[in-house]
Amino acid sequence: MPDMTEVRKTRSHGERLSGVCRWTLAVLACLWLAWCCAIGPLYWYNVGLDGFGWTNMLILALSFAVFFAIVVGLVRFGLGRHVLPRYFIRRHERLREEVEGTPTTILGILLKHVHHAAYSRPGRAVHAVIIWIGRKLIRCTDCWWKLMLVFVIGWLWIPTTLLAAYGADIRSQIREFSWAWNQWTGLKQPYIGFFSFVPMDIYPTAHYMWPANPTYLTDQHNIVLTVFYGAVAMISRYFTDSNDAGIVVLAALQWLFAAFCCAATANRFFNLPWRRLGVGSFDFSHPERHDCWIQRDFMHPEAGMVARPSRLRAGAKTRFAVLLFFMVCPLAVFSTISLTKSPLFAFAFVWWFGVWYELHMTHIKALPTINGKPTRLRKRSMLAFFMSSVVMLISAKYAWYIIALALILALLNDRKRWKTYLVTLLLPTVIIHGGIVFLADSGAIISGDPIESRGIQLQQIARVAKYNPQGIPEDAAKKLEPVFNLDQMADAYYQQDADPVKSSGIQSKKVSYKWRTVTKEDMENFNKAWWEIVKANPVIALDAFFAECFGYFDVADLPYVSMDYYVNNDYVQEDNDWIHLYNHEWRDKVAGFAKKWGKIPVLGWLTHGNLYVTLTLLIGAAEVVLRRWRSLSWHLPLLLLMGVMITAPANNFERHMLPVVLVFGFLCLQFWRESRRQRHAAVSVGS
Repeated sequence: MPDMTEVRKTRSHGERLSGVCRWTLAVLACLWLAWCCAIGPLYWYNVGLDGFGWTNMLILALSFAVFFAIVVGLVRFGLGRHVLPRYFIRRHERLREEVEGTPTTILGILLKHVHHAAYSRPGRAVHAVIIWIGRKLIRCTDCWWKLMLVFVIGWLWIPTTLLAAYGADIRSQIREFSWAWNQWTGLKQPYIGFFSFVPMDIYPTAHYMWPANPTYLTDQHNIVLTVFYGAVAMISRYFTDSNDAGIVVLAALQWLFAAFCCAATANRFFNLPWRRLGVGSFDFSHPERHDCWIQRDFMHPEAGMVARPSRLRAGAKTRFAVLLFFMVCPLAVFSTISLTKSPLFAFAFVWWFGVWYELHMTHIKALPTINGKPTRLRKRSMLAFFMSSVVMLISAKYAWYIIALALILALLNDRKRWKTYLVTLLLPTVIIHGGIVFLADSGAIISGDPIESRGIQLQQIARVAKYNPQGIPEDAAKKLEPVFNLDQMADAYYQQDADPVKSSGIQSKKVSYKWRTVTKEDMENFNKAWWEIVKANPVIALDAFFAECFGYFDVADLPYVSMDYYVNNDYVQEDNDWIHLYNHEWRDKVAGFAKKWGKIPVLGWLTHGNLYVTLTLLIGAAEVVLRRWRSLSWHLPLLLLMGVMITAPANNFERHMLPVVLVFGFLCLQFWRESRRQRHAAVSVGS
């Protein structure tokens, strides 16, 4: 028999090592956020890391202290301890004792009057009204269709007064489909040629990727959306001689989809509808797990258990806060009618995230049963999980990476429900992603140019070409010569956006990317040339990297492109047939109000996506420290989305942050619930 003392020592050493590793990850997350805040002012004034000084060091130290304090507070809250230090608790107790007795300080006298006012007749009346409103709010949001009505009514002003919001993407998609339709109807059009300029040249897409048989559909903006948007616009042109009616219809459909997704997910987080069905059986060996359960019918035990609503459902204040965010925050409001792929993906992700919460809450460890069998996912939730995965896959190319990661984590964490995950995650991925790959390989469509995913590398090369052209090794310049014009790259370089370097756009542009003549063999030397340049210019390369991504994690950085851009840009306000004639000035006022709000220090942070990205990362760090591995298993896609932001072609592009922003309130609610459960478990063990 091993010595129990040695076993305890080994266990304590392992626990200490595990704690050190978990806190190290939390510290690294705080350091990354603090670093982005510290270097932000450098890139605002286009200085670079060479200008890093004591002021930036002070910002780094203060930011780290704030972020780490938030993580510590979250961990203490999660463990059921007091969030504030003991000193503030003692001061609060002393002040309360003084108020109950004879107050001697100005604050004590003021609080005494407030205390008496609260218990006066008017105070009791106000309190009763607040309680009544709270109960009515809970009753008006106790099922998905009522929540759907709330979102529809609250958002009704958006499509009726703004009609639609869009940018260049949907115009390119409509143009692609129109060229493809002309080809299908027998109209001859230019294809590959030096003097030809077709939709695939706008992005651009390298000519070596074009099949020999002419085709004008690409997966640049997701082929399914391109066909759907283009078909609706074509029908609109047939009946109205304009794309505008079709664009308005598409915006209205997305608005309805957004309301449905938010309502379905809010219902799952607010009301936990699966518990109404009494799923699961009572496990008498673990009564502490069921402090929120009551028997459905005491005369008939076989009827099972049902949840006690007052202990499980979200309260009125929580519902009000979440709904207020969706109704007021410009990020959510403008996204409902913004016809670009990111908002559609974001609302589908919200729907998907809600089903994950149901899976998390019906996990066998969260909802144990007597026979040891897992709780089956409801049929409507199975359909929701499948359809949300489909919409994610047709709206964003990186969706299949997120779904693949979620599938792997789910099979590791919830193996007994493996069939559910294969049907709802693997099957749509095989159908949608596999189908698109097949269409590209068969030459039916043109796949997106891989240069789109090399934004960081392009920015690093272009920054070196701009600020230190002599530092480019001769061998690297020779390898890049068939792919890029270095002089044009230097001239087109803009630290916030990699699109100019990629020669993207229909306007007059610098031809830095030689998409007409580059070959697949030429691209094989690209990574080698890039690495040689980075090794020769490490500081400039780091500047290019941080300048393109720091804004996603710097709460003080203003967005490069905010969501209000899609409401009143030139495409909406000028370059269309009749949309610009409808409430032209009202669009400017709405977008201007949102922009002014966003520029207000601290208060304006509430309208910026990077605040919610930062807080989400801190909550994730706290979950690591608290060892909430099951929660982390379905929160890790949020971290993967942050990786997508870093590799995105532009810095602080708010539409890339929408999925994290829209689920943030639900994430906070779930963290609070798990903390409360852990606190109750600690109290029951202590008693």
